[in-house]
Amino acid sequence: MSEEKSSAVGEQPARRRKKAAEGPSRPAASGSARTGGRTAVTPGETEASGATRPAKRPAKPESHLAMVRRARRINRELAEIYPYAHPELDFRNPFELLVATVLSAQTTDLRVNQTTPALFAAYPTPEDMAAADPEKLEELIRPTGFFRAKARSLAGLSASLRDDFGGEVPGRLADLVKLPGVGRKTANVVLGNAFGVPGITVDTHFGRLVRRWKWTEQEDPVKVEADVAAIFPKSEWTMLSHRVIFHGRRVCHARKPACGVCPIAPLCPAYGEGETDPEKAKKLLKYELGGYPGQRLSPPPDYPGRPAPPLGAG
Repeated sequence: MSEEKSSAVGEQPARRRKKAAEGPSRPAASGSARTGGRTAVTPGETEASGATRPAKRPAKPESHLAMVRRARRINRELAEIYPYAHPELDFRNPFELLVATVLSAQTTDLRVNQTTPALFAAYPTPEDMAAADPEKLEELIRPTGFFRAKARSLAGLSASLRDDFGGEVPGRLADLVKLPGVGRKTANVVLGNAFGVPGITVDTHFGRLVRRWKWTEQEDPVKVEADVAAIFPKSEWTMLSHRVIFHGRRVCHARKPACGVCPIAPLCPAYGEGETDPEKAKKLLKYELGGYPGQRLSPPPDYPGRPAPPLGAG
């Protein structure tokens, strides 16, 4: 029986019932992960016949097992979306990565990458940086902000590397966190990307996204790290960190997430916190997803975006 003929006395016309019953749309779980071109309707959609579905009972709280399965699926989806995920700091050796990571506090990786070429040209080794004139060191790193405190950290960690580790960056967490200005986040960046030792990097992007995804409710980075580490095998920790941070910088922004083009929206409990209109959301995409340069001046060969310009370039 057609929808028009199925209307009874006292009922709304079927098309009015259908319009009233339909709820807001959000991306469906199928479709291209790379393009985010998924469309579907959420609770409140109608049956094919036009009859309204019974109201759903409030959803039960997600079990821990269901959360773990959802989290691991998000990681798999992100691996397809960002197969080229990588540390977005330019470096050629463990010392350069350590210095760049210390400088990245309270600034962008782009600003660090624009600053370090001149810094490493002047002080290529821990011995050189430990002996640097403090004022000259401060001036070289001034663009990264908080340059006086950062200069003290760089001079101190360089002296420690020279005096305690034979001028080499140690490959153990316990040793790295003893260096001035080096905490667990910096240590895990160095271990994962310079030594191949798995580690979870809990920066502001990582913490924001894993809380939005309900992987943890913790605010303290050490507790966040512990909660997330319990969800994933150790072999995934380093690349998981890159993927989550990539997604946070490109799509799931702090103030206005691009929900309408997010390819993992069907798996996100926080869908709708940001812009859900696909056309408007598309304009929020950053770096290569938005057609803009990335943060690295010297990106990996498989990076699909454009290199960032050097400091002072037009």
